[in-house]
Amino acid sequence: MLIAGVLSFFFYKKSVREEREILANATYTIQNRWEFPQILGEVSGIAWVNDSILACIQDEKGIIYNYNLNTSEITHDVRFGTDADYEAIALNGKQAFVMRSDGLVFEIDDFTLDSIDVSPFDTPFDAQNNMESLAYNSKTNLLVTVPKDRGLKKDRFKGLYAISPETRTMGEKPLFMIDMKAKTLDSIKQKKLEDNFYPSDLAIHPKTGEYYLVDGRNLKLLIMTQSGKVKALHNLNRYHFEQPEGIAFSPEGRLFIANEAAGGVATLLEITLEE
Repeated sequence: MLIAGVLSFFFYKKSVREEREILANATYTIQNRWEFPQILGEVSGIAWVNDSILACIQDEKGIIYNYNLNTSEITHDVRFGTDADYEAIALNGKQAFVMRSDGLVFEIDDFTLDSIDVSPFDTPFDAQNNMESLAYNSKTNLLVTVPKDRGLKKDRFKGLYAISPETRTMGEKPLFMIDMKAKTLDSIKQKKLEDNFYPSDLAIHPKTGEYYLVDGRNLKLLIMTQSGKVKALHNLNRYHFEQPEGIAFSPEGRLFIANEAAGGVATLLEITLEE
C-alpha cells in the first residue's frame, strides 16, 4: 500500500509538472472547461445560441442538442434526420443548418421547437471531400464551408466556399484557397499534400471577420484574414485537446473548441489566444 501510494504521488507530481510545462509553452490560455455528457462523446459541431446555451451535434445521430453552460446539462434536443455522419452546424437565429460528411445540408426552420420543418439540399461536395466545416456569416448572409480531405479540383488546394441559403447554390469560385504547400504548414508536412491540414470545423470571428479553422488530426488552429492571408498557426496540445472537432464564437468574441472523447471524456474548452 505504501509503495502504491508513493507511485501515485510520483505520477501526480509528474502530471502536474508536465501540464505546467505545456501551459508555459502554449499560445493559448484555458479560461473555462466543461465535460460533455456521454451522449455527446462523438461531438462534431457546435454553435452559439445565447449566453448559456450552445447547440451541438454528434456524428452518429440526427439530433441537435442544446447544452447549458451553467448547468452542464442538455436542456433540449430535437431530431432532424435519421442516424448518419453529421459533422457541422451553423445558426442564423433560430434557423439551423447541419452538414453531413457527404456535403448534404439540412435546413431546419426553427430548431428550438419540438416539431420542426426540415429541408435538405445538395452541394457540389461528396463523401470523398469529407465535409466537416460549416459557419454562417451574418454580414454576408452566406454559409461558408471547406473540405477536410480532398479539394474540389486539386489536392494541393482546399478552398473556402460560400453557399447562399436563399438560392441553395454555391459560388463557382472559392473565397480563397488554403495552399497545402504554404510555408506556414511546413511544421506539419505529411507524405500526401492533402494531409498537411485537415479542417475539422471553422468559425468566423464576429468582430474581425477572420476565419478560424481547427485541425483535429494535426492539432492546429489556423487563423486567416478575410482575404485569405495566413495570420497565425497555433499548436493545440493533446494534453488539453484530445480531438478538436468543433469551434464557435460568441457575439462578443469568446472562443470555444469542442473535443471528441477519443477514449476519454468529450470536453468543451473556452480559450483566449496570444496575439
